[in-house]
Amino acid sequence: MNFEHTEDRRMLADTLNRFVAEQYGFDTRNAIAYGDVGMQPALWAQFAELGAIGALFTEADGGFGGAGFDVAVVFEALGRGLVVEPFLGALVVGRALAAAGTPAQKEQIASLIDGSTVAALAHDEPGSHYEMARVSTRAVRSEGGWALTGAKAVVVQGDNAQLLLVSARTAGAVDSEDGISLFLVPADAAGVARRGMGRIDGGRVAEITLDNVQLGADALLGTEGQGFATLEIAVGWGILALCAEALGAMEVAKKDTLEYLQTRKQFGVPIGSFQALQHRMADLLLEVEQSRSAVINAAAAMDSADRVERERALSAAKFTIGRIGALVSEESIQMHGGIGMTWELPLSHYAKRLVMIDHELGDEDHHLARYMALG
Repeated sequence: MNFEHTEDRRMLADTLNRFVAEQYGFDTRNAIAYGDVGMQPALWAQFAELGAIGALFTEADGGFGGAGFDVAVVFEALGRGLVVEPFLGALVVGRALAAAGTPAQKEQIASLIDGSTVAALAHDEPGSHYEMARVSTRAVRSEGGWALTGAKAVVVQGDNAQLLLVSARTAGAVDSEDGISLFLVPADAAGVARRGMGRIDGGRVAEITLDNVQLGADALLGTEGQGFATLEIAVGWGILALCAEALGAMEVAKKDTLEYLQTRKQFGVPIGSFQALQHRMADLLLEVEQSRSAVINAAAAMDSADRVERERALSAAKFTIGRIGALVSEESIQMHGGIGMTWELPLSHYAKRLVMIDHELGDEDHHLARYMALG
């Protein structure tokens, strides 16, 4: 198998890496990430103009990429710059629309690609602990449509989104895969309450409460009670994206640590000349390459027609990224010494992001158990 990117993907990667380096420097990023909004609309529009969002979707859906490796290229570049703009929501919601939407619903993908609509997945609930089928939010038929009631937790960029993809139960037990339906909910609909808050690693999340939210019949995405399969596909793309983002962050942490070992002197020589640190750094380099292999495997599996093969590759990658991300964070900080924990050093922010990626869409323990269950 040829693991080299196509010329188009290399050009996309170069363009994104250059844009992030020039326009999304560390100080700029932190001002955005820890600000009251948690994103920069002007930069989001520029990312859209560059085609960074369009690369996440196929030509049939209005994009120009859409393969697993296209998604990986984009999110690896975003990980290098710790970009907090709402790419993940655009990808997950857009992929759900592409997989199950009516022609009229699919028209909304265009507004995701051009950046005019910010979307967010509102699926996780208090106490769900990563279990995708555990949904207690209820949707019942009302006159001419549906009424939704429930609560969603830790919705990424949920307070900035105009469009929410909400999972709700229309039948079945609270943890059953059957009976889950998906709904497209305008964030300003009557009965939707959002409480935004900052994330420890930058950006924003929101708690969302749905109080008898009235929706038309056209809000239902896909077939009633059969939303789990669509949700699994959409979340799968999100898992690949997070793994690629983590890989980009690891590459920067690795590079910065190597540079520090080569320049920091002790006893008149660079500390990188000490054999103990050389061994630790060599182990770290090998682990990062293992992460890259896992991301490549997951990206390739996204084109597989076999569900089990795809989901096992995704869970294997998420487990690997979770384990190695924590290792890279710990080792890089330790090899930097006390300075590694300071706010002023970018490394501490990369370490926080790597640790938090492990907890998005299932941590390493969850995905290890899932990988074995899928076997």
